[in-house]
Amino acid sequence: MEPDVGYIVGTDEAGYAPNLGPLVISATVWSVPGEPCGVDLYKLLRKVVVKTPGAGKANKANKKAGSANGASAKDSLPRRLLLADSKVVYRPPEGLGNLELGVLAALALAGHRPTSWRGLWQVLDAENSGTLDRFPWHVDFERHVPLKADGRHLDHLAARLATEAEAAGVKLLAVRSRAVFPDHWNTLTDEHNKSTALSLLTLELLSQVLSELPDAPVAVICDKHGGRNFYQGLLQQHVSYLVEVYGEGRDESVYRWGPADCRTEVVFRTNAERYLPCAVASMTSKYLRELSMLAFNHYWNRHLPDLRPTAGYPVDAGRFKADIAAMQATLGIDDRILWRNR
Repeated sequence: MEPDVGYIVGTDEAGYAPNLGPLVISATVWSVPGEPCGVDLYKLLRKVVVKTPGAGKANKANKKAGSANGASAKDSLPRRLLLADSKVVYRPPEGLGNLELGVLAALALAGHRPTSWRGLWQVLDAENSGTLDRFPWHVDFERHVPLKADGRHLDHLAARLATEAEAAGVKLLAVRSRAVFPDHWNTLTDEHNKSTALSLLTLELLSQVLSELPDAPVAVICDKHGGRNFYQGLLQQHVSYLVEVYGEGRDESVYRWGPADCRTEVVFRTNAERYLPCAVASMTSKYLRELSMLAFNHYWNRHLPDLRPTAGYPVDAGRFKADIAAMQATLGIDDRILWRNR
């Protein structure tokens, strides 16, 4: 007998490679009618969601005709929302606009409309939001949100997304993030390799969101962690049932547990961002990391006005660290909270 409702969870991260700034891991939690395994949210929400840049723009012919005929500005509003791998959505020369539009529209679907930098942290990562000021670059930092996205476009697309989701019986129940700053990351990687540290953090977040779901079938899709193929032992630390292995390989590793009427399936896949729950997690992780780096660069530019900002990735991170070295010593900032050793 098919269940009345099932749940889909997608996880992904941003900032695994950098030396500066946080690693951010996010999870999105969706409810769908019936059995969740194999459900394609891109298909269910295809009238409003796309995964190809440019596909969501207003029809050029309509815009031209509207301009000629004096039609309302509504004709130029985007028709669909870009929700895809953050590497597709966010391209630095083009700015944060598309990334921000997608994340904030998704948050609106989950019932959240943050209006500030700190408000966004409270929604996504409540655990860290109260302790942000332990880092000097967060002290007194604030910005209005959205930073770059057009508010009119956001309202329009958020409304369309809500309408289509309701018609499809789809709900976005939660978007959760965990920012792992250099001091925490360094402690973990002193004990574990990077891949294991990422898996431990992701499964901790996953365990939290699963614990909040009622008894029902759950399908979880996670992006693979640094090439790791074997997750049973790590999963078993968070699960009271026996974790059963249904395949472990380079492309995917599959695990299941629980009673027959409410099984949980967890799949680790390469390129998991091609699934909408993971794509939204990818975008959310990237957006929160970029907002953290905004505060970080602002802080150092206040002390060194000619300093070129950094995204925190290797090579440029080394350049940046050399440029701030004297000021860092003057300010007494410990490397442990600044620099990720791995």
